[in-house]
Amino acid sequence: MFYMFVFRFCSVKVGVTMRYVKFVLLFTMIMTAMTAVSCGGQMPEAAGKKLTNEYSCREDTMKYNTLSAEEERVIVHKGTEMPFTGEYVYNKDDGTYVCKRCGAPLFRSSDKFDSGTGWPSFDDEIPGAIKKETDADGRRTEILCANCGAHLGHVFYNEGMTDKNTRYCVNSVSLDFSREGSSDAAATGTTQKAVFAGGCFWGVEYHFQKVDGVKAVKSGYTGGDKENPTYKEVSSGRTGHAEAVEVEYDPSVVSYEKLAKLFFEIHDPTQLNRQGPDMGPQYRSAVFYTNDEQKKVTEKLIAELKANDYDVVTQLEPASEFYPAEDYHQDYYEKTGKQPYCHVYQKRFNN
Repeated sequence: MFYMFVFRFCSVKVGVTMRYVKFVLLFTMIMTAMTAVSCGGQMPEAAGKKLTNEYSCREDTMKYNTLSAEEERVIVHKGTEMPFTGEYVYNKDDGTYVCKRCGAPLFRSSDKFDSGTGWPSFDDEIPGAIKKETDADGRRTEILCANCGAHLGHVFYNEGMTDKNTRYCVNSVSLDFSREGSSDAAATGTTQKAVFAGGCFWGVEYHFQKVDGVKAVKSGYTGGDKENPTYKEVSSGRTGHAEAVEVEYDPSVVSYEKLAKLFFEIHDPTQLNRQGPDMGPQYRSAVFYTNDEQKKVTEKLIAELKANDYDVVTQLEPASEFYPAEDYHQDYYEKTGKQPYCHVYQKRFNN
């Protein structure tokens, strides 16, 4: 009826030609059809109702987990759940907290604490897991999943709740939880490796073997130019290699930063080419980083030590071929029942 009215009005009242009227009708029909099939052909159930992730036009969200309306309100539209209502507020099980939307590991249960605020609280993150941005209010710091950008909550500093003086305040609805064990392996993918040199590898190996989350520690040689060196050759100081340890660890249980801090606190990083009675370049203090994140963490820790008046001489080198030492060097203190004589723990960091 509408189109007949337009036809009669245009032809009788205005005198428009039949060709022009047909053009107007065709154009109107095309625009109506384009509007109806927009957003992939899906129409909202009611006017003004927001589409959930399942019907989102954004192609990049299609690779993520489907979210409920409440999850989308918090994760996508940066909402906040009511305090003391979340599933993980009082959870004390061992495991890993992962992103609800993409499954990336975010926090370890060992870093969770009861803040009394009504939201899950953590004083540390899995390295590289969290992205921080200034909140829309211009005052707070928003935290997001570094992998997919999901809104998690906010981070607060200097509240004095833990020694780390940091509180990641997270919405339970932004998280999933993987309990310790096989589920952790699924959440984190695989173990990672770190390589440290701090004097005789016996003592360094001894301390790292006691850390939760460390799967294996191997003594060996690295940083030089001699292939498959022997202990005698490295001891000459002419191969360029340092006595070092290769630490294999689960990043969902222990962070690289925690391992690096321990490294700086079980040997003297201010001694050049020696450690206690052991002297020579093979006993130098060095960190052999395997990726940029390890490099940045180590640089940050060295800067902290220097700010606390430690004249650090630790070398920072990219990881190269690691050659395992002879069998009699592996698990030395465990085999002999002795204790390290030049690697004694000394706290050097403020937190």
